[in-house]
Amino acid sequence: MQTNLVQQFANTAEGQEAESILRACVHCGFCTATCPTYQELNDERDGPRGRIYLMKQFLEGAEITEKTREHLDRCLTCRSCETTCPSGVKYGRLVDIGRGLIEKELPRSPKEKYLRWALTRVLPNRRLFGLMLRLGQVFRPVLPEPLRSKVPPRKEASPWPAASHSRIVLALAGCVQPSATPNTNAAAARVLDKLDITMVEAPQAGCCGAVNYHLSEHDRGLEQMRRNIDAWWPAIEAGAEALVMTASGCGAMVQDYGHLLRDDPVYAAKAQKVSELTVDLGAFLLKQDLAKLKIGQNPGKVAFHCPCTLQHAMKQNGVVDQVLRKAGVELAETRDKHLCCGSAGTYSVMQPEMSQRLLANKLKALTIDNPDRIVTANVGCQMHLETKAQVPVQHWIELLDS
Repeated sequence: MQTNLVQQFANTAEGQEAESILRACVHCGFCTATCPTYQELNDERDGPRGRIYLMKQFLEGAEITEKTREHLDRCLTCRSCETTCPSGVKYGRLVDIGRGLIEKELPRSPKEKYLRWALTRVLPNRRLFGLMLRLGQVFRPVLPEPLRSKVPPRKEASPWPAASHSRIVLALAGCVQPSATPNTNAAAARVLDKLDITMVEAPQAGCCGAVNYHLSEHDRGLEQMRRNIDAWWPAIEAGAEALVMTASGCGAMVQDYGHLLRDDPVYAAKAQKVSELTVDLGAFLLKQDLAKLKIGQNPGKVAFHCPCTLQHAMKQNGVVDQVLRKAGVELAETRDKHLCCGSAGTYSVMQPEMSQRLLANKLKALTIDNPDRIVTANVGCQMHLETKAQVPVQHWIELLDS
């Protein structure tokens, strides 16, 4: 794609990166076939190719309008288009850059500003989110149905193992997971303990930075990344062999630390090391001897939902399926595995109508084989799916914790 960026962007690092991504696009349109919003709306501007043109026009000096931003806002950043693209266009990076630059040029309405401010202040704050979730759970029975369905029932964590092994891996507690799905990391720690591996969390580590970064609060997101690197670094220097991610949304973000902090003279090398150590739990387990793992209680037929961040960003499609089959889990048939469930971080809050349409499609696709339960690999997807699912929804590692 030929480009001619205006001087305002041409001499900046973000502008130059965006230009290199734009030039990789050959207009083939393969991406539209796997874009969830294009499939729903059949509007070129609501597909990756159309959005690429909109961002190109903006970077070349065209007037940016509310309509243009609406099409960009409707993008899930699921990155299904990246998996499909034969030219390797890094669409996820382009849309992050484009949204961030447009945010500075086109002010939002007071209502939109407040919502985005609230999301970036509440969700990444582990204690504040936990407190608000507890209040919601207390009053859940008397809440209106639309709100009640979004408040997950209170869950308890299994005890962390007391044993210590020579093999150490790091885990990220994150911001939402400790209070919304507290058993996820506990179950992972118990499973790894059976394999003579100790999983530890760094208490000072918090939100991975995705919430702020994807809502165009880039500086705040980068600060959260630096804080996490500082929290993990002593354990990394002490020999921790991997940073094992139990939430693929966080995993996708942490894998990008090296790129996002590449120009930081203090953190560039450390960020690259963190990204190199980052691995999804499924990929880590697949390399272990799983003979010690036996499922006690039969979970029945299980439908696995592979989050977009796991299959399109972390490129781990099919890995968890292999682990579950090796452990003796009977997997149900599903369809349209490449399409997003509609959670997509804060998307279910910012774009509720489209999110619900995608959720209905995904649940239909996950239950064609009448599964007894649905499992997934990301806290956001888990919470979103269980708002409307007719069968239990949980993290897949809980099946192996028995």
